Amino acid sequence: MHDARDIETLTEDEARDELAQLAETLLRANREYHGEDAPQISDAEYDRLKARNAAIEARFAHLKRADSPSDVVGAAPSEGFGKVAHAQRMMSLGNAFEAAEVSEFDARVRKYLGLAEDAALTYTAEPKIDGLSLSLRYEQGRLVQAATRGDGTVGENVTANARTVGDIPGTLKGAPDILEVRGEIYMSHADFAALNVRQADAGAKTFANPRNAAAGSLRQLDAEITRARPLRFFAYAWGELSAPLAGTQMEAIERLEALGFATNPLTALCDGPQAMMEHYALIEQQRASLGYDIDGVVYKVNDLDLQRRLGYRSTTPRWAIAHKFPAELAWTRLEAIDINVGRTGALSPVARLAPVTVGGVVVSNATLHNEDYIAGRGGDGAPIRGGTDIRIGDWVQVYRAGDVIPKVSDVDLSRRPEDAAPFAFPGTCPECGSDAIREEGDAVRRCTGGLICPAQAVEKLKHFVSRGAFDIEGLGARQIEMFYHDDHLPIHTPADIFTLEARDRTNVTKLANRDGWGETSARNLFAAIDERRRVPLPRLIFALGIRHVGEVAAADLARHFGSWQALVAAVDAAAPAAECHLKADAAEAEERQRAAAEGRRARIKPARDAVWEGVDARAQAAWADITGIDGIGATVAVALVTGFGQTAERASIERLVRELTVEDFVSAATSASPVAGKTVVFTGTLEKMTRAEAKARAEALGAKVSGSVSAKTDILVAGPGAGSKATKAADLGIRTMDEDAWLALIGGT
Repeated sequence: MHDARDIETLTEDEARDELAQLAETLLRANREYHGEDAPQISDAEYDRLKARNAAIEARFAHLKRADSPSDVVGAAPSEGFGKVAHAQRMMSLGNAFEAAEVSEFDARVRKYLGLAEDAALTYTAEPKIDGLSLSLRYEQGRLVQAATRGDGTVGENVTANARTVGDIPGTLKGAPDILEVRGEIYMSHADFAALNVRQADAGAKTFANPRNAAAGSLRQLDAEITRARPLRFFAYAWGELSAPLAGTQMEAIERLEALGFATNPLTALCDGPQAMMEHYALIEQQRASLGYDIDGVVYKVNDLDLQRRLGYRSTTPRWAIAHKFPAELAWTRLEAIDINVGRTGALSPVARLAPVTVGGVVVSNATLHNEDYIAGRGGDGAPIRGGTDIRIGDWVQVYRAGDVIPKVSDVDLSRRPEDAAPFAFPGTCPECGSDAIREEGDAVRRCTGGLICPAQAVEKLKHFVSRGAFDIEGLGARQIEMFYHDDHLPIHTPADIFTLEARDRTNVTKLANRDGWGETSARNLFAAIDERRRVPLPRLIFALGIRHVGEVAAADLARHFGSWQALVAAVDAAAPAAECHLKADAAEAEERQRAAAEGRRARIKPARDAVWEGVDARAQAAWADITGIDGIGATVAVALVTGFGQTAERASIERLVRELTVEDFVSAATSASPVAGKTVVFTGTLEKMTRAEAKARAEALGAKVSGSVSAKTDILVAGPGAGSKATKAADLGIRTMDEDAWLALIGGT
């Protein structure tokens, strides 16, 4: 068996392609799982796929997509229920699949906290229930509200239904005045089987598995139906509190149990990765006899003060991880290879398979990554699968786990048809016929058609209206497809969205007269579009779909420049330097080749410096300003200059911005913060917190954290070992302080 490529060996383009495939698969699975209670992949599979996505983004942060599954929790609440805004967001969990990843989790926690490898650090370990997340709000000891996870921020009000569940107390004694208890609604195997018998006897729909049955039962509009269903509830977490439950995770769980909630008896304390793995093995051994479904084990830092220090990423806590159970395999026939064209022009091969059940899920499509993967070569040119290529007609092994959408991982040569021919990867775009070229060092072949390529244009528009971008209600991927091909009210560029209503008024064939549309739906769409004419700066940057500029990069750029005008001015000013950077890269490569041929050491700095001599100071300063942003490098800077520098793209962007009011970036920090709006650089060794923790705290207070010192730097925090940055700061007269002074300034200890 050939496993998935190690993320550390992925090229940038392979990573980009995987992220695109993951986004499509995970967002669809998200809707099926949370919104429709009809998943096509298992809960465990969903989490494993999401883990691969997060791991790739961790290595290639600049490739993070605007519609990244990492930033999505659950799905939008159903219109059939009232909406509930969670007082504290309901987060998802990061995942691990191997013992090594559990050790890496422990190492990350220690590194963030600055703890030595041998310092005491305990974790809790508990079964991960395969059910439906639920938040219960108690005020003065009375249950006042129950809400599903929804999208993590807004859930469905299922209070009446939750009151019918026997494991959920209606009143509590000795609880804090405000207590949000969070846990999982589930159904036991025995109750599930009995329910399906009753459903079948009544001629009603039967359920595919206990998770679907539990979710469908809780999300009934008639609470009496929920009352008749055998639902159970395990409590394992909390949201808003008026007073702490305890000082540790384990003590807090014991407190919830004392208040009357069912908690999982297999929850245990572990003093490190080895003990965590031993408890994982114990739970896995008991899995079949538990009587309810679990899909892994959850580890959490036990000390709640350390949990608070560790904090959260965008959708997951740093202090917890879910260790999932293993993957599954199957063999089937490869019937065809299709080529999909993405919004950046990447040609991505997709395997069309004879349907096969893998771990209870029917699979008919799988990723083939790129032309090298089909040919049996890795990103470094070395053979994979022993150099065996993949051909139409082959019997192939399909692998489902936490890597990508189901992938073809191996070939059975003994069953290869005699007439099977090597696959000829196309040299032209299947959508527009333009040349599809593969640049030096790029693993992906790309269409050169740009905006004339309908696939790229449509995908860019889908990206523009996606959840992380403009997120226009009623204008999703399906509607974009319709409008793009419409003869009377076409949407070919983002600006066309905002002129749709005006064009509709002057058009004989009005939207309200189309099939599937009416006066109300047309009016609602126009209103939804108008609501998005005022857009926050980070969302606009996201929405443009510039290569390499994902959510994190967009937020960093918005935080640094503050306004759309400042960003555009900096990008335009940096254009000559970006061109020079590319030439310097080429000069460096030539020098390395020349030196290797002459048997000498390469002279890299002179080769690069010679190219930079002709670039004016303004361009170099703008380039340094962009690339100096912490988290932004030369790759993103070149992408920005390229995106803004293409004539057609620039005209499209300018037409769009004329239709909008772009809101300047406003820090979440209060005006009382002494560092709000200031640019801070950390250098040297920090002794009371790690660099990651220092950056997170500074940004939470509204500061901009940069990786380099410039005239725009306001504060340099210099620890022991500070070198050239401290010297440059002194030369520029920049305020410099040590870590103690920094903590005193921001009110830390």
